[in-house]
Amino acid sequence: MKCNDLLQQLKRVKLENRLDARLKHFCHYRLLIIDELGYLPIDKEDSNLFFQLINMCYERKSTILTTNMNFNEWDGIFYDAVVTNAIMDRISHHSHVIPISGKSNRLKDHLRQTD
Repeated sequence: MKCNDLLQQLKRVKLENRLDARLKHFCHYRLLIIDELGYLPIDKEDSNLFFQLINMCYERKSTILTTNMNFNEWDGIFYDAVVTNAIMDRISHHSHVIPISGKSNRLKDHLRQTD
C-alpha cells in the first residue's frame, strides 16, 4: 500500500473512532509493505498515526518500507525528531536494509529513446 493511502485511511478511521480496530487489522498481515514513504508531506497527525502502526507491529510482524530517502533525511519526512527517532528505532531493529541505486526503472525506456 502506498504510504499516503495508508495514512489517509488511518485518518478516516480515527475520525470514525475505529483506529484501534484498523491498526489491529493491518497487524494481522504476515507482511506489511508500505511503498513511497516520504514522497508526499507527512504532518504531525500522520506521523503519530504511522508511529502507532509501526509500534503495534514491532517485533510481531514483518514490514517492508520503500523510500528514496536515506535514514539521515528522515527528519524531513516526519513532523518531529522524537517521533522520527521512535519510528527509526523500531524499524531498524532486526532489519535488513537493501539499498538500490541506479537509474529509475520507469525512466530507463524513455532515456533509451532519447539517446
